[in-house]
Amino acid sequence: MVAPAPHQPVLLRETMEFLAPGASTTIVDATLGAGGHAEAILELSGTEGRVLGIDRDARALEIARSRLARFGTAFTPVQGDHRRLGELLRDAKVLIVDGILFDLGVSSMQLDDPSRGFSFGHDGPLDMRMDPTGGPTAADLVGTLSEEELRRILWAFGEERQSAAVARAIIAERERAAITTTRALARVVEAALGPAARRYRIHPATRTFQALRIAVNHEVEYLESLIVDALAFLRPGGRLVVIAYHSLEDRAIKHGMRKLAARCVCPPRLPVCGCGRENLIRVLTSRPVRPSTEEIERNPRARSAKLRAAERL
Repeated sequence: MVAPAPHQPVLLRETMEFLAPGASTTIVDATLGAGGHAEAILELSGTEGRVLGIDRDARALEIARSRLARFGTAFTPVQGDHRRLGELLRDAKVLIVDGILFDLGVSSMQLDDPSRGFSFGHDGPLDMRMDPTGGPTAADLVGTLSEEELRRILWAFGEERQSAAVARAIIAERERAAITTTRALARVVEAALGPAARRYRIHPATRTFQALRIAVNHEVEYLESLIVDALAFLRPGGRLVVIAYHSLEDRAIKHGMRKLAARCVCPPRLPVCGCGRENLIRVLTSRPVRPSTEEIERNPRARSAKLRAAERL
């Protein structure tokens, strides 16, 4: 299976600068997608470099395999959930690496496939699972959660100010007929928010779809612990790069990195750490790195991306 036109990976130049792949480096692309970042890493790594690419979407793995076939055994695909990073790396007998990349969120490939149900741009089943082989779908959540649970998800994960109105509208609509398609849900949200919402920069249903996608895939609650798991496999001097696409993800990554970079509570003048809580990383990005204007013009979906990077001490 070959992607008809590989999508341009977001913040590619900046990602390569922070990961700094070179001769004989081993890099983990923990959210492989179509393999765009992995391809650039392998091109910079030389003949002895290696990339382990992880993705929970079997179709994405097939596309990446085709794209990266020219690199032979330098590329190792692994199907699995990046939240199980430690288990997956140990199973692959990879115990120490030079860099780890997490490009979070949904891929353009998934957004553009109506059968995956991530976007209301095309009508399709209300699914939203990154791994379509198991777990509840967005339609399941919309069809079974209480009004209070829906309101909480919409507020916490979508930052939807009118979460109560949208939740009420979903409950009322599902009493008439099940909400099973993307367009059906989008129409419910548009009606609930009214004409004023159409003046916003984004579509009225955008926050609702984001919230449901995050809830379906459990995208936020594991992020701080994921950074800790990644550090266990990074060599001293190894780099961790994380690209997030909404404020909840970015906030969790920022807080997780700060905790690991400021563990030591010793007085600044103390020559060596005496508290036993030495700092584990050095944060390389005081502020998140954002896409350039030129990149956003080429790829509007990159506009919300934020990159943070750290180095293992």
